[in-house]
Amino acid sequence: MITDQKTISVSLQDIKDAQQRIRGKVNRTPLIRFYSDDLPGEIFLKLENLQPIGSFKLRGAYNAISTADKALLKDGVYTASAGNMAQGVAWNARSMNIPCTVIVPDHAPQTKLEAITRLGAKFIKIPFNDWWQVLVTRKFEGMKGLFIHPVSDPAVIAGNGTVGLEILEDLPDVDSVIVPYGGGGLISGIATAIKNIKPGVKIFASEVETAAPLAPSLVAGEPVKVTYTPSFVDGMGSAGLLTEMWPLVSKLVDGSIVLSLKQIADAIKLLMERSRVIAEGAGGSSFAAALTGKAGSGKIVCVISGGNIDAEKLIKILSGTMA
Repeated sequence: MITDQKTISVSLQDIKDAQQRIRGKVNRTPLIRFYSDDLPGEIFLKLENLQPIGSFKLRGAYNAISTADKALLKDGVYTASAGNMAQGVAWNARSMNIPCTVIVPDHAPQTKLEAITRLGAKFIKIPFNDWWQVLVTRKFEGMKGLFIHPVSDPAVIAGNGTVGLEILEDLPDVDSVIVPYGGGGLISGIATAIKNIKPGVKIFASEVETAAPLAPSLVAGEPVKVTYTPSFVDGMGSAGLLTEMWPLVSKLVDGSIVLSLKQIADAIKLLMERSRVIAEGAGGSSFAAALTGKAGSGKIVCVISGGNIDAEKLIKILSGTMA
């Protein structure tokens, strides 16, 4: 692995090693078929919302902390997260009995903040633009401990890639996989695993229209900035791409499917009503993308990346009153 900020390299072997490392530490989540009339193809759900923290982030967080130099952990760990990576790092820090602090954006949902505290970690809330700079600079003034980058740490990406290995184990003839796009750490891990084994599988990102920098960047052939508007889809999206992720993501992702807030809300409602699956905004976006038909008509896997949604937001979505 190459760990400098400008060049990120994660191999299939890195991901296979991570799979062995995390075995018994995270859930091997089920892949289930979604049944309904008039679907564009055979849709399957990879239920990462069933991890003990309700999100895939447990995988990468464990792989990163467990492979870190123990001397670097003496002052604990910290990360920057809207909530899910926060829980992944906090969960693993607690198991190792080391302190954990999380830098969160000011729009982080209460459900995720309460989970951070419940797991024994502390959080510091700052404006979104300042929070984004923590991701860019990989540091926070005055903070001690090892910084675990939620997106571009190669060990985190390798841990995320284990989702891709499991998909191929359970559905070897998959045609396309849709992955919610936040910073690129999940989709690049999954795509690395899958395309090294089955290069013909299409990998699509799902984005929300209020924060969708990847789609125009793929069209332009370079990272572009977009307008960012906070919404109930709080687990993904930003005004731009992390520079160090662009070379990796641009060569692995076949396209990005941009969804409206209504499409994502409708998808969350349908998942709950038909499959009793609770998805947060980001987690529901992959399913919403599949329903558009833009990912093809074959066997489509939607990565339901997380289920950590505030109860009040879920009630509004189910009642059709979410703005």
